[in-house]
Amino acid sequence: MSTLDQRRENASAGVALRDEDAWRDGFARPRVFLQPIAAPSILGLSGFSVATMMVATIQAGWWGTPTDLTVVAPFAAMFGGLAQFAAGMWAYRARDAVATLAHGAWGSFWLAFGILEGMIAAHVLPAPAPGAANLPLGLWFLGLAYVTLSAAVAAAAESLGILAVLGTLSAGSALTAGGLMTGGMASGWTHAGGWAFVISAGLAWYMATAMVLTAATGRTVLPLLKLKREGNVPLSQPVEPIQLAWAEPGVKQGQ
Repeated sequence: MSTLDQRRENASAGVALRDEDAWRDGFARPRVFLQPIAAPSILGLSGFSVATMMVATIQAGWWGTPTDLTVVAPFAAMFGGLAQFAAGMWAYRARDAVATLAHGAWGSFWLAFGILEGMIAAHVLPAPAPGAANLPLGLWFLGLAYVTLSAAVAAAAESLGILAVLGTLSAGSALTAGGLMTGGMASGWTHAGGWAFVISAGLAWYMATAMVLTAATGRTVLPLLKLKREGNVPLSQPVEPIQLAWAEPGVKQGQ
């Protein structure tokens, strides 16, 4: 084995360079330390799915009233908000721009939603009337609609599954924005947005399940719905080890 090959093997195994290898021509050479991470979207998609399912079923009129939002909001803020926002920051380390944007935006939304519902429960802010237009809250969803659409368009280059999650999510946000701005929670557009959110939550749950099974077994159990065929063939090995080839060991791009 050549000296260069030995150094590559040492670096990939997390072995620090020897003192005589640390300097060359009077210049310090960098030391490489491995910091592998699990796919952040496993947590992000799971938190998003649960928070969205709870709120969207109320929004779609399946059960309860808007007053029940104050009960589900704390858990939505922690799992869909804090946990998902953290996943977005870890996705930044994994160099996954789509996940960083999607989880960062929606994690921020769920945190803000929890704060809003807490203020309503504490009577700091008045509860909006179900049949009254709510322009300020509609603007929340208008912003989420076009930001999520940007992430969906980018996801189309790699994953049909993430495209489906973000596409239905963007559509639900647009419908909800229009409904809230015109007729509040009682609007038919708002209810339609709730249905779109439920579909998005179901797709997110599927994608999170497929990703965690792949991570646990090292093989495809459920199709990952990627554009590359090897990511959708049961029992295949669609992923490489956590590190890239020589030069950036320990760094994984994407999930």
